Amino acid sequence: MVEKKEKAAEKKTEAKKPAAKHAAAPKAAAPKAEQKAAKAPAAKPAGKKPAAAKPAYSGAKLKVIQTGSPIGRQKNQRATLIGLGLNKINRTRELPDTADVRGMINTVKHLVKIVG
Repeated sequence: MVEKKEKAAEKKTEAKKPAAKHAAAPKAAAPKAEQKAAKAPAAKPAGKKPAAAKPAYSGAKLKVIQTGSPIGRQKNQRATLIGLGLNKINRTRELPDTADVRGMINTVKHLVKIVG
């Protein structure tokens, strides 16, 4: 009986030993100059800064009328109406026909109406 306990204890210690063998080996230390070069950002080309992308706006306008109240709606819908410049029923705004504005209108399409 004592031998079985000793064998069981040996098996447990043997099971732990291979895990210790596979522990991360210390990496070879690279010279500091190589470490700095690896961390340094890529060199930026000299010259002018790149111009900001211009929105694709053809000059078209959308006339938007608020038809519904934001009372009891989600916060993002109320904020979208404010962003569109609407805050009371029957208020009208002429907004540029851009993807951003169309996305905002789509968010509150049940509260607004597009005229023209």
